[in-house]
Order: sequence, then C-alpha cells, then structure tokens
Amino acid sequence: MNNTQASHFRRTLTLMPLVVLGLAYMAPMTVFNTYGVAAQTTHGMVPAAYAFALLAMLFTAYSYGKMVKAYPVSGSAYTYTQKSINSHLGFLVGWAVLLDYLFLPMINFLLAGIFLSAAFPAVPSWVWIIGFIAVITAINIIGIQMTAKVNAVLVLFQFLVTILFVVLALKGVAKGMGMGTFLSALPFYNPEVSYSFVLAGASILCLSFLGFDAVTTLSEETIAPEKTVPKAIFLVAFIGGLLFIFVSYIAHIAYPDFASFKDIDSASFEIAAYIGGPVFGSIFLAGVITSTIASGMSSHASAARLLFAMGRESVLPKKLFGYIHPRYKTPNRNILLIGAFSLSALTVDLVTAASFINFGALVAFAFVNISVIFHYYIRNRKRGIKGMLLYVLLPLAGTSFTIWLWTSLDKKSIILGSIWVGLGIVYLLFLTKGFTQKPPNFNFNEAEDSFTKVENPAASS
Repeated sequence: MNNTQASHFRRTLTLMPLVVLGLAYMAPMTVFNTYGVAAQTTHGMVPAAYAFALLAMLFTAYSYGKMVKAYPVSGSAYTYTQKSINSHLGFLVGWAVLLDYLFLPMINFLLAGIFLSAAFPAVPSWVWIIGFIAVITAINIIGIQMTAKVNAVLVLFQFLVTILFVVLALKGVAKGMGMGTFLSALPFYNPEVSYSFVLAGASILCLSFLGFDAVTTLSEETIAPEKTVPKAIFLVAFIGGLLFIFVSYIAHIAYPDFASFKDIDSASFEIAAYIGGPVFGSIFLAGVITSTIASGMSSHASAARLLFAMGRESVLPKKLFGYIHPRYKTPNRNILLIGAFSLSALTVDLVTAASFINFGALVAFAFVNISVIFHYYIRNRKRGIKGMLLYVLLPLAGTSFTIWLWTSLDKKSIILGSIWVGLGIVYLLFLTKGFTQKPPNFNFNEAEDSFTKVENPAASS
C-alpha cells in the first residue's frame, strides 16, 4: 500500500469484524485438507495434535501482538527480525518465508487434484492439477479484482459446509455410527500411542493456522489498531484452533478407523460420503474445491507480486521479475513462473508439500518470538519481574514450542529447506559483497496487500 492509498482509508473496523475477517483468511475447510495424513501420523490423535499446535500458535500470536505495537505499519516476521535483531538475519528470515509463497499455490492445486481424483477416479489427478493451474494462472494474468466478490461468497459456503459436516456426523454418532458415543478421551490421550506421533502430526497441522496474522494488513482501517489488532491476532488463532480441534474430534468419533482409508490424502472426502451419502459427498467436494480455488488464486497472486517487488528493488533480476504487462498491468512473467513452479504438484506428495510450507512458517514464527526479546528486553530495557515474564519467558516458550515442532517436520523437507536457506546465505553474500553492505528489502506488504484485496473485497474499495 502506498501513502496515497492509505490516505483514503477510513478507520471503521472494530475487534469482532477483524476477527471474522481473520478467520476467513485461515479458510474454515483447511481442517479437512490434511486430516487423513494427520490421522495416520498421530494414530488417530488429530485433536491432540491440533491442541499442541494451538498452544505453540498462541505464544506466537502473543509475540505478533507485541511486535505489531512496536511496528504497527508492517506485520512481517522479516521486518521484525530486520529491525529488532539484524538486517542480514532479517533477510534470511524473509528468504525462508519465501518458501511459503512459492509452495502455497502448488499445495492448493495438489489438493484439488487429490479430492477430484477421489471423486472421479476415471480421471487422473494430473489432468485436474494442470487444468487448475492453467485456469488460475490465466485469471491472475488478466487481473484479480474480478474475483473479490466471488471469494466472499466462497468463504461463506465453506463455513456452511463445515457446519453441515458436524451436524451430519453428530446425527450419525447418535444412531450408533463410528464410536457410538459423543465423549471419548482417546483422540486426546491414548496410552498405546507415543506423543512423539502427536508432535509429528502437529508439525504438519501448523499449515492450518497460516493466515492468523493476516489481520495486520488491515491495521490502517482499524480503530485503535495498537490495541485492537493484537487482540484480534490472538482471538483468530484461539478460535481457529478450537474450531480445528472440535471438527477433527467430531470426524474421529464418527469415523475412528483411520487405518481403513482408501487414500489418506482424501480421507475427509471418504468420511463426508460415509456420514452423508453421495449427496453430501458432492456438497463437501464442492466446498473443498471452492476452498482451493479461493486460496490458490490469492496465494498465486501474492507470490507473483512478491517476486515483482523483489525484482523492482533489484533483489532479483529486474528485467525478468520487475516486468509489468502493458495491457493487463499485472506481473505476468512472475505469474507464469509461479504457474510453472506449481507443476511440481505432479510429483510432490501432500506431506512433503505441507512440510516445505511449515518449514518457512516455523522459521518465521520462531524469529517473531525472538524479536520480542530483542526489541523490548534488550533494546528498550523493559526489565524487572514483569519484563522478564512478558518479554523473555513468554516469547522464549513460543520459540521453544516452535523449534520443537520444526524438528518434527518431514526429514526430507528439513534437508531441502536447509539447502534453501544455505542458498540464501550464498546469495546474501553476493548481494552485500560479503556482508559489508546492508541487504535489500523484501516487500511482503505488497504481496499481503494483493492477498487482502482478493480475500476481502472491503479492503480494496
């Protein structure tokens, strides 16, 4: 957002509307995307894995709130690290977060292929994946403003499908389906299952929480943003986490036999068909596909605009990445590049794709927590018992939980993610002539702004 745009914003958003928008950003049906792989990984203890992930996210949400107060204009982990700790380290955090932007469009195309292939087994998943990539790439080249109002309807539809899923599942359990009881401790504590499996599942499920901090992009339209935005961030993470725990618990008691899934990637579709028959199975499929379309379109647009901002500021080669199409006024080369990269959905499995995204996200979350310590306790000397609790112990707990989750990621993703960071260090050495100059800036605000315009029509008016 530039200053001209910001000068026209009116501060009209209060806490509750901000929380609702934040929950919409997280996508209500994301709980179903990785349910099957999480159920297999945790041996059926998906709600426990969500509870652990929520705990880690709440500490991080607290730290985001503190950093929003310090830097109310920007909500990026990269910015917090750059300003609070070190500009070179900030660049590397931004480089790690870049993984999220590259892989988020791909995972949405992958999910569309998985669920549609499960519904129409005669059509190979690669047909759906390539088709979705082609259509969404074309739409983003033409322009994303046309999708804003449509996406608002799609988000509402997702909420309705999720509610219907819960109602049908509870109705089935009342008739003896699944566990035949509404109350069971097994999804949270099973003496036969090691909690190391739960932790591994939690590292996958962090994907569901991505976007809880997106309300920071609306700071300039919020009344008393220094107080309201931190509260909204915390509430979005908390309410979203409770929703994920509740829905995954309902799914488990309705269909506890996680080992019987025909395809763990599309397990939630099997559960939907089981509790509601083919009619609800079709409705559920429509909900999942609308979710992937909405998220795929916005994440594709955001990634392309981030690459454009990096090209314009010469972080990346300007001729390629800083180009705008003269007719459509969109960064079409970057959009095509993201579309081409998304073809990796043809070969990458869901767990690996989710782990790649979570690699970057968990690195960012860890440094948001660390930034609180550096900004408040070290630089601004907020000491004493209160300072130790608020600006050291709480963010340190968030850092510890985040690192713990990070170590439980898929090993292949940790190796490849570490290689990515290594490449970032080499590239940073080149850009700064051996760390003798300040690194160039990432412009995550521009990418987040395009995300906001697609997901929230009000933000673009």
